[in-house]
Amino acid sequence: MKVTRRKMIQGLAALSSGWGLPLFVPSKLFGANEQIRVGIVGLGGRGAGAHIPGFQNQPHVRVVAICDPDRQRLTRAAQSFQARYGYEVDQYVDMRPMFARKDLDCIGNATQNYWHGLSTIWACQAGKHVYVEKPLAHYIWEGRQMVHAARRYGRIVQCGTQRRSQQSIAEAIRWIREGHLGPIQYIVAFANKPRRSCGKRETPLPIPPTLDYDLWCGPAQMVPIYRENLQYDCSFDWNTGDGESCNQGVHEIDVARWCLGEERYPRRVMSIGGRFVFNDACNTPNTQIIYYDFATAPVLYEVHNLPVAKGASEMPNYRGEAVGVIVECEGGSVSLYRGIAWDREGKELVRFAGGGDHFVNFTEAVRSGRPEILKADVEVGHYSTAVCHFGNISYRVGRVASEAEQRAAVAGIPHWEEMYERFVAHLKAHEVDPGSATLGPWLEIDAEKEQVRDHEEANRIVRGWYRPPYEVPDLSACSA
Repeated sequence: MKVTRRKMIQGLAALSSGWGLPLFVPSKLFGANEQIRVGIVGLGGRGAGAHIPGFQNQPHVRVVAICDPDRQRLTRAAQSFQARYGYEVDQYVDMRPMFARKDLDCIGNATQNYWHGLSTIWACQAGKHVYVEKPLAHYIWEGRQMVHAARRYGRIVQCGTQRRSQQSIAEAIRWIREGHLGPIQYIVAFANKPRRSCGKRETPLPIPPTLDYDLWCGPAQMVPIYRENLQYDCSFDWNTGDGESCNQGVHEIDVARWCLGEERYPRRVMSIGGRFVFNDACNTPNTQIIYYDFATAPVLYEVHNLPVAKGASEMPNYRGEAVGVIVECEGGSVSLYRGIAWDREGKELVRFAGGGDHFVNFTEAVRSGRPEILKADVEVGHYSTAVCHFGNISYRVGRVASEAEQRAAVAGIPHWEEMYERFVAHLKAHEVDPGSATLGPWLEIDAEKEQVRDHEEANRIVRGWYRPPYEVPDLSACSA
């Protein structure tokens, strides 16, 4: 019997309704041993250090092309690749000719945050499946356009929140949901990661001749750079980055949402913080606390990029962990990253073990044409990233306020007050006046519109800014 494409689509549509995902019609069906061909864009630490081996080391997956606007990085990565794997990869400075190749099936997207959105959309439009690093998008509206692109063009898009593929976390969450410790009361998530000052030059940083600076800037504003390093430190400038609480925090917020079963947004958010001690050319907070008021239970996040005190080398920790997520329940607590559960007296109850491979999960979804097996579908990544952005937007529309005003703002919310006390103690240990911190307002979130209620300035940040001709397209009218 002849099966027309229309009949095939109708059959797949019936199946897709049970997945809770949009219809996906693969442009190519892969056999069990058929090769999946991959191009990698962005050759920094994640691209060269994780994406290349993450794909290349899988059976029947082959990296055939790499791309970076920095020719020095590009050449170095190509030489390293040939030495390690024994063959040459094609090299591109501009990602668009690479995306246009008909023989490429997937893109490993390890560009900087501000490039994630447009590059992923371009790749989807070119018919490529995409594994894109976290945070998913540089702006909230942009993240939604990435979801639209994946659905409109029928592409599998995985967000690089790889904790979703970690078996120990999945087991711990399952155990919590079984009720062994009673209801969740609140979650504390944290990132105590040492960061150095990015410096503050008197003259703009010279752009190396090996770099196509227009391509490097892409959607971001093409402005002089006054920090000492062009590349990774761009994560700590709002023009190109999203700060520690989103760049790192998306991992912890994603795990916390997963644990709570919260599929979308908190009801409201508030942030307090600042960039202290450094006095440099970067502008995202290096010390920050955020309250995410989810309906199930609150999630509280804190960032410390400075050591425990002035002159110290030791970093702060929370219950012995530098970076993590601790779930506080009625009958005890669970460290999701360490995989340990304790009772109320601190006695260890159980340990959880097991890893996972996020890259393998992605290629399995591509090979099978089954988007429902993704651990971090683009929309999951969008929500987790957007939650972090809402927290940062509270900070960005805030104002410097006295310690008394800050205390009044957190009063009556027990765990928020407790986190604030740690924040104040930390600043005083650095001889910093807490009254120099920025107090963000409570922002009420309109989940349906993915905006802030009644706050024009906040919603300007939700929408974002783009530099022609690198504007992110509005795909809302053509989403599936």
